[in-house]
Amino acid sequence: MRVRAYVRVSTADQNCELQTRDLHEYATRQGWLIAEVYQDFDSGANTSRPALNQLMLDARARKLDCLLVWKLDRFGRSLVDCLNHIRTLEENSVRFIAVTQGLDTDLQNPASRFLLHVLGAASEFERSLIRERTQAGQARYRQDYASGKVGKTVSSRSGRNLPPHRPRKVFDREEVLQLRRQGRSYRQIARSLGLGLGTVVRTLQGRSKSS
Repeated sequence: MRVRAYVRVSTADQNCELQTRDLHEYATRQGWLIAEVYQDFDSGANTSRPALNQLMLDARARKLDCLLVWKLDRFGRSLVDCLNHIRTLEENSVRFIAVTQGLDTDLQNPASRFLLHVLGAASEFERSLIRERTQAGQARYRQDYASGKVGKTVSSRSGRNLPPHRPRKVFDREEVLQLRRQGRSYRQIARSLGLGLGTVVRTLQGRSKSS
């Protein structure tokens, strides 16, 4: 079995020794040898993680059979982000194991598979909360505009004067990109995230131009 591992440490803690030690010990107990460890040294909020990007490219190229991580929060920026990456690994026949949490996408591990389904439901809940907060923000803006707190003579918090009933929508651009990588159409992405079709198109076209 071709086994690789992924570790991430924050900028406040640059020591990945604990993670790598636990991962190697787990692999040894299974009789495996970790061929490569992908390492990122930045905050989980950072959308640019070179090692993770390379890992996902290698997974799509079928260069590994199993990925070990220390725990879920080392792998994704959010539960939604983490589950999207795990689905991509599964689509490319890569087994995912979070060694300190007992998570394993192996089909022979029904308890772990059930937990992943629970996490999937939790990610949908997280997505719903994001939409709810966005809608609440829009409602607050309309109220502020009506009361004169923002508008033609008063700047919004972003520093821009926005037209009435058209607050700038706050959304996770990385989530749009993730759904597109999964093969979703522009309309499906817009419906899923509660965005306008034009917003989705501009986000994806803007990313392709900057690539």
